[in-house]
Amino acid sequence: MTTAHHPVASTGWTGWVRFAGVILIINGVFSGLQGLVALTGPDTYYLSTPGSLFLFDAEGWGWWNVALGVLLILTAVGLFSGATWARVVGVVVAGFSAVVQLMLIPAQPWWSVIVIAMDVLIIYAIIAHGEELKAEQAPPTTNP
Repeated sequence: MTTAHHPVASTGWTGWVRFAGVILIINGVFSGLQGLVALTGPDTYYLSTPGSLFLFDAEGWGWWNVALGVLLILTAVGLFSGATWARVVGVVVAGFSAVVQLMLIPAQPWWSVIVIAMDVLIIYAIIAHGEELKAEQAPPTTNP
């Protein structure tokens, strides 16, 4: 029994997958810089909102952001090459980002909504059209 391989046609959505990769790189650079600032800055980070105060340990948060920034950049590089693992990690990271932004809506409502919308677009582009990047980079086959 043989299975037929149906080639994946490349559409204009590969541009959106590349956009997702670029956004992952930018997000990775920002997260890394934010982590480095937290590591070299004061001992605590706080956010004051009406009726509540959030306190974070800056050192642990800084190391977390540095590691996340490296992961995001490596994921973007893998996404540009069409790697399946990068598509999976990209969807997970974008989903995690959307959930975190839900928690930050009371502090930064407009920014959170914008980031959630971009995360949803990234998830859609990677899931629905991520395979097209690999097909686009594959050498053309000749039919005898």
